[in-house]
Amino acid sequence: MSDATTTGPSKPPPEAPEAPGTKEAPEAPEADAAGSAPSTRLPLPALLALATAVFITSLTETLPAGLLPAMSRSLGTTESATGQTVTVYAAGTFLTAIPLTAATAGWNRRRLLLTAMAGFAVANTVTALSSSYALTMTARFGAGVAAGLAWALLAGYARRLAPPGLAGKAMAIAMAGIPVALSLGVPAGTFLGTAFGWRTAFLAMTGLTVVLLGWIRLTVPGHPGLERAARTPMRHALRVPGVPAVLTVTLVFVLAHTILYAYIATFLDDIGLGGSTDLILLVFGAASLLSIWIVGALVQRRLRRLTLAGTVLVAAAATLLALTADSPAPVYAAAALWGLGWGGVPTLLQTAAGRAGGEQADAAQALLVTLWNVAMAGGGVAGGVLLRLWGSAALPWAVPLLLAPVLAVIVTSREHGFPRT
Repeated sequence: MSDATTTGPSKPPPEAPEAPGTKEAPEAPEADAAGSAPSTRLPLPALLALATAVFITSLTETLPAGLLPAMSRSLGTTESATGQTVTVYAAGTFLTAIPLTAATAGWNRRRLLLTAMAGFAVANTVTALSSSYALTMTARFGAGVAAGLAWALLAGYARRLAPPGLAGKAMAIAMAGIPVALSLGVPAGTFLGTAFGWRTAFLAMTGLTVVLLGWIRLTVPGHPGLERAARTPMRHALRVPGVPAVLTVTLVFVLAHTILYAYIATFLDDIGLGGSTDLILLVFGAASLLSIWIVGALVQRRLRRLTLAGTVLVAAAATLLALTADSPAPVYAAAALWGLGWGGVPTLLQTAAGRAGGEQADAAQALLVTLWNVAMAGGGVAGGVLLRLWGSAALPWAVPLLLAPVLAVIVTSREHGFPRT
């Protein structure tokens, strides 16, 4: 994902450059209807179309987390093997995002967005109809490739659509698809899958994507591709003080979160709460929305404190799940704490990378996005190993163990990375 953010659950998504070593072609300010002055109004229909694209991208990545037991029974595989549908999606993104973004740098932006979303329609349809584990994994990899293209342009596209001075608000609207996917999409998909079968949830995603393709054609203006410019190797960003700390926190934090989140349906099923998975995820998503609102209001002044608080809350939530999973009330409380801690993490890490990177901010963002997806893929693999060796009870214990060094890095990065303000 270069030139855009990133949600997850699956995958949340920090902003990165549109292509390594490229820059946007200069564009004239948008004029109002009279053609006399730049517009001061946000193009809401177009931005909401981008937000829906973000929603589809985020939900496609995380949807298997709520459907894992049913998918594994249908495909005739273990739940740890089916959990690799999250891993292979992330692998498709981080392996292809940067080279494909560079290869399509000259494409018209709307054409590229339509291509990426059509890829989601095909991948989700194949996933819904497949009875073969190998074919399902291939389709999920293809969805990850489409995600790499989508994340490579969504935030940058929102910036281009915004009048002068409103780029931040435009990006906030477009990226609203991430918390909506977490708070409503995953629980709704889980409910739909429970009531009508998991395949119905993926077919519903295809239907929404087909509607979106027409929406994009009608409301999102085309923009030219990018001009080549002098390239700065991404490794130069690693020499900037603070950037390695932010990247380390990103890698380990996302790894810890994904180990548990990718197999949360299995964990809940094993403790007798499988029938409440959709409600528990709804609590998690609602708390994530609150977290995003709090972080959005305070991130400019309280980046360090908010990152510390998020780390502690996620670690506490996982510990609560590990110790009191035999009672429903603590599980719901843990889901709320988890959402409060996790919801704002993508914004916090994106902001930290941009600040620490300085003139190398674009490269720092690109590295962050790549490591984010590496961590998601690694989390799916590590969680599957833990599940196979020690069962689902081991999953929540991995989270505080991994977040302890994360906390140490944040605490010690008081000058650069996560500085005191």
